[in-house]
Amino acid sequence: MRILILAIRAPNQTPSQRFRFEQYLGALERRGAKLDFSWLMDDRDARVLYSPGNVARKAALAMRSVAQRLAETVKFRRYDAVFVQRQAMLVGGAVIERLAKASGAKLIYDFDDAIWINDASSYNRRFSWLKNTAKVPRIIEMADLVIAGNGYLADYARGFNSNVAVIPTTIDTDVYIPRAAGSRNGDAVCIGWSGSFSTIGHLKTALPVLRRLREKYGRRVRFRVIGDAGYRNEELEIVEVPWRAETEVQDLYDLDIGLMPLPDDEWSRGKCGCKGLQYMALSIPAVMSPVGANREIIQPGKNGFLPATEDEWVETLSSLIESPALRAEIGEAGRRRVEESYSVNAWRDRFCDLVLSAGAR
Repeated sequence: MRILILAIRAPNQTPSQRFRFEQYLGALERRGAKLDFSWLMDDRDARVLYSPGNVARKAALAMRSVAQRLAETVKFRRYDAVFVQRQAMLVGGAVIERLAKASGAKLIYDFDDAIWINDASSYNRRFSWLKNTAKVPRIIEMADLVIAGNGYLADYARGFNSNVAVIPTTIDTDVYIPRAAGSRNGDAVCIGWSGSFSTIGHLKTALPVLRRLREKYGRRVRFRVIGDAGYRNEELEIVEVPWRAETEVQDLYDLDIGLMPLPDDEWSRGKCGCKGLQYMALSIPAVMSPVGANREIIQPGKNGFLPATEDEWVETLSSLIESPALRAEIGEAGRRRVEESYSVNAWRDRFCDLVLSAGAR
């Protein structure tokens, strides 16, 4: 079986691809699939897109992506299936998906956010209409198989297509191995957040909590941001570390507590809890907002925490700061939760079965 994968970002650069389908590609190949992977942007392109200004460069990127995809349509007939993750193009409608379907190839569609909502970054809000989010239900409707990241997304998709399966965002627990006991650095408890320059706004909602913790504990706590080296907060002396694929796990090892604050809105309800799952896989206790898939992942007080108010966040984090035993207990339970329900090992066969079955002509 030949499968063409259409994605926005280059391999190993963005969580929506890495933890959704990229880590299953080897398994698909071992089961006989021949895969071609086509992407539109590398990391440098992404930084242009998610930066202020640069209108001319953004326009050139959009035009280049359209030209690339249109050139690829002549090859669609060579494939048994075309796998689209989120969308085939940066701008415009469902033209590429429609041409893939018309070629006779089966269309497999995967998504992990509430992307039918126009949630453009602040840098691109005036051009948000170009994303044409109305194409999302059209793609879902024409797909031979829809893979959704959680139940909330699946419920939306079932309004347009009956062949919808849920596969959560998963972690490779053979790569995400908890740090050795006693290997942490320093005496201060490190509270951290992992994300990107496009999601740093979520961390900013937790800054009042971090300020209260600094006032309460002083230098007994320290703060770390992984993923946006451009972020600065001198008041809290936050250490910023750029995301690097080759050091991702080692960078997370520095955390004693992992944060995933989210606003309670429709976009966030579509989130699949990736940050929290990364922490949990490494036995780092996760403190997450009670929004979206976080409610499915976390059993509060057993394998993580879901504080709702600022006071609850402060109380929860204080308990973890003051008790190494509690951190160890919650961290170990979080690791077991990921292994059993959110790991690549738990979902590999299901993913391959779905894709190979849908792609059979």
